[in-house]
Amino acid sequence: MDYEEYINEGVNARKNIDTKKINKIALDIIDTFKNNGKLIVFGNGGSAADSQHFVAELTGHFIKERKPLPAIALTTNTSSLTAIGNDYSYDDIFSRQIQALCNKNDYTVGISTSGNSKNVINGIIEAKKIGSYTLGMTGRNGGKLKGACDDLFPADSDKTSIIQETHITAIHMICYIIDEYY
Repeated sequence: MDYEEYINEGVNARKNIDTKKINKIALDIIDTFKNNGKLIVFGNGGSAADSQHFVAELTGHFIKERKPLPAIALTTNTSSLTAIGNDYSYDDIFSRQIQALCNKNDYTVGISTSGNSKNVINGIIEAKKIGSYTLGMTGRNGGKLKGACDDLFPADSDKTSIIQETHITAIHMICYIIDEYY
């Protein structure tokens, strides 16, 4: 694949974002906030960065000035991450935090480009047990996360970098709609 094909695939993946699904996700998150719930987001590597980016847009501001909104990324507390990974398993780094921090009124997002990250799947499964609504953000096929969550946002690509680009575009679209509400 040459540079131009790569760029075109990325552009097409972002053009293929399901805007109705984005609108539903944003409205569901707004409902979560209205019901005194919070947004909880997590993932590994670049998806951890996307989780933190999503939360920063809500606790700070996205485009317009508004009140801060309740959101947390489970990827930011290195002491918790390393203690849980050491004392239990890396597969438990999100599910243990979910047990401690998640409530039934919350909206939980697990981000995994492959859809097969065991720790992300475990976190989503634990959030569902608690009663939190769960969303998986994945690549085209959804991986194992597809069957574990209440809803799925699959980026239209199998390439990690393009999936990540599409996820951040979707996150910005969601934040735009949330900003419009507040």
